[in-house]
Amino acid sequence: MLHTWSRTLEYHPHIHCIVTGGALSLDGGRWIAARPNYLFPVEALGIVFRGKLLDGLKQARRCGKLRVSDSKRFASNIAALYRKDWNVYCKRPFGGPEQVIKYLGQYTHRVAISNQRLVSIDERAVTFRTKSGKQVTVDGVTFLSRWCQHILPRGYVKIRHFGLMSSSYATTRLERARALLDAQALAEKNHPVDTTPPPTLNDRQLRPDSKWRDILLRLNGVDPAICPYCGSHNLTRQPLPRTATLARSPPEAIAA
Repeated sequence: MLHTWSRTLEYHPHIHCIVTGGALSLDGGRWIAARPNYLFPVEALGIVFRGKLLDGLKQARRCGKLRVSDSKRFASNIAALYRKDWNVYCKRPFGGPEQVIKYLGQYTHRVAISNQRLVSIDERAVTFRTKSGKQVTVDGVTFLSRWCQHILPRGYVKIRHFGLMSSSYATTRLERARALLDAQALAEKNHPVDTTPPPTLNDRQLRPDSKWRDILLRLNGVDPAICPYCGSHNLTRQPLPRTATLARSPPEAIAA
């Protein structure tokens, strides 16, 4: 969802994104959840977002959707943007879907400023509230110029849905994902999962006779007996069949 303004009505374009913490399997039979404490590296996200956006600008110019009067200046600006580090701010969930909807609902169908934030208007200036009880006073022309720069072009889509959230999957894969998640939540309610944090590391816990699984669990909080994707406790070690290595033939000689 596109959000273009700051509390002072300055031009501050940015995007709010909601990303699912998992995905459906290819056959749609199960929900594959992401790790609860990790989604993707934020540094890589900034690099990929920079590359995708700048490449989109270049493609739009080649297709004629983006009109550029000075080609050399455009290329110079693109090159300069590639050299800059792009920051993507990722934060933990607010606690549940209700909090997320309440927060994003402030921007979905509202304008840059509401009537409740206006303090006073006269022929000389406009005063409005910003953040933490502060106020800003500007002349009428400045106020209108700030407000008008947040009017989106005709036909521009402010909110977009992709992947599992796209309209083509609204009644198919999305409903299937919801059913699987509801079943999973019901199972966890009937059989609660132990969420006790792993024990802290000390000299008495790591005895010389400690097994490598216990050491890994206490050092990193990772239990190698649990599947990191589905949480199953049924992991078993199976040796590779010897026939798989013997069946491989040596590479053929290449004639000079």
